[in-house]
Amino acid sequence: MDTPDRQLRSFLRIAELKSLSRAAEELDQTQSGLSRQLAALEAHLGKPLFIRTGRGVELTEAGRKLHDAIRGPYRAIDQAVDTIRESHGTTQGTVRLAIVHTVSYYFMADVVAAFVSSHPGVNLSLMGRSSPEVVSLVESGKADLGFVYDTAVDTATLTSHPLFEDEMCLVTRVDEVQNTGEDVDLQGRELRLVGFPPGYALRRMLQSAGLHPDYVAEAETVDAILKLVSTGVGECILPCRLPDKLLADYGLRKLRIRSPLLRRRIVAIGHGERHAMPLTGALLECALQVARALGPAGA
Repeated sequence: MDTPDRQLRSFLRIAELKSLSRAAEELDQTQSGLSRQLAALEAHLGKPLFIRTGRGVELTEAGRKLHDAIRGPYRAIDQAVDTIRESHGTTQGTVRLAIVHTVSYYFMADVVAAFVSSHPGVNLSLMGRSSPEVVSLVESGKADLGFVYDTAVDTATLTSHPLFEDEMCLVTRVDEVQNTGEDVDLQGRELRLVGFPPGYALRRMLQSAGLHPDYVAEAETVDAILKLVSTGVGECILPCRLPDKLLADYGLRKLRIRSPLLRRRIVAIGHGERHAMPLTGALLECALQVARALGPAGA
């Protein structure tokens, strides 16, 4: 049923995303159904609220007036509901967390353990993605919080909280270590790598550092990359924080990279224009506490 409240909330979502199709996807509605809601609201007001552009929709003068009038009150209502739920001890619900694949191997276990132990009734939904995909999920509202490389965050709509720094290392087979030593200089070295697909932050990092490796294979998960490296087709570059035991299971070990310095910061991101749920704030605090307990990158 298209109530006035639903129409107005749908209007706000369209205005924020500047797209009927994106708003319909996020609200889990059909585009035609959302268009009918908008048409009914415009008929009630007697004014068009949006004009179509080549890239989506823009607010008309009437649309801007309505947006400015109701945006604050609706945000205050949502905040009041969250505050009341929190004050009465409501700890049930779902928190959606998007993360870059690598942190699930050395950071997330401690974060999840800390959060779930203090919020046993909460469902924590984890989504492993590339850095650009994590940013997109948080921007669209499909994730409440994201852990991502800071180089991927270039939008003013997101808030960012530094977590820790990652330093990269070269991962190779154990039987190759005696030929290379305990650390390596990648400048001028012929690199045959197994890596993430183009667009991933780790791959862009190598390019920015002036490295131009020959990618012999690509995979989207750390386990798949390590499995390929264990067959001897090539090496890989991954964070130093990956557990030694994980690498040993594949007959691999890591070598420190002397040059160039490959270091990036992991940050937690949220949507700056939406009121965060109390549970999202609690998850962020758990992540910050775990990050503070980590040692320096490359240690």
